[in-house]
Amino acid sequence: MSEVLYIEGGGDNRRLGAEFRQGWKAFLTNAGLSGRMPKVVRGGSREETFHRFSVALADPTDDTVPLLLVDSEGPVAAVHSVWQHLRTRDGWNRPAAAGDDQAFLMVQVMETWFLTDRNALQTYFGERFKANAIRQWPRLEEVSAKTVFEALEKATDGCAKPYAKGKVASDLLARIDPGLVQRACPHAKRLLDRLRPF
Repeated sequence: MSEVLYIEGGGDNRRLGAEFRQGWKAFLTNAGLSGRMPKVVRGGSREETFHRFSVALADPTDDTVPLLLVDSEGPVAAVHSVWQHLRTRDGWNRPAAAGDDQAFLMVQVMETWFLTDRNALQTYFGERFKANAIRQWPRLEEVSAKTVFEALEKATDGCAKPYAKGKVASDLLARIDPGLVQRACPHAKRLLDRLRPF
């Protein structure tokens, strides 16, 4: 049984889609999943990602399990499951065929994960990278998406390649340490634990 991971994002052209898949493949390989790599599907918009996941659930195959991965786009209440969060925030009802272990969140956005690995950021952006623009938040998943993006913008202002979605995001995903991500972001750990064979 193999997983198919429907992930929000990936840009709107073939080149960006290929870079997106390469970035995710590298991240998952670095997380120790090279022998059990899920298929990564670029979801596109948030709504489109959920639609693709739902279609895959409705037309199942015997040897694959579809999984959904989207940004939380806000704080996740401690008492809420992922599906409860998605229903409250997006109005998405859990499809009848979906289990509790088939939906995952990047809290609050994928870029939150980048802030866990300052060494990777420094190496990628170079000597003009301003590490002090990124605070040491004790609970990173509580930091708003707006704050995360502002921190990356300030830290990379003046760099040869300032932070941007698309190629830069995919490049960073391939370079950050998944161990640091899962230690700082419990929802990321939940995803990686689900994908590991044991």
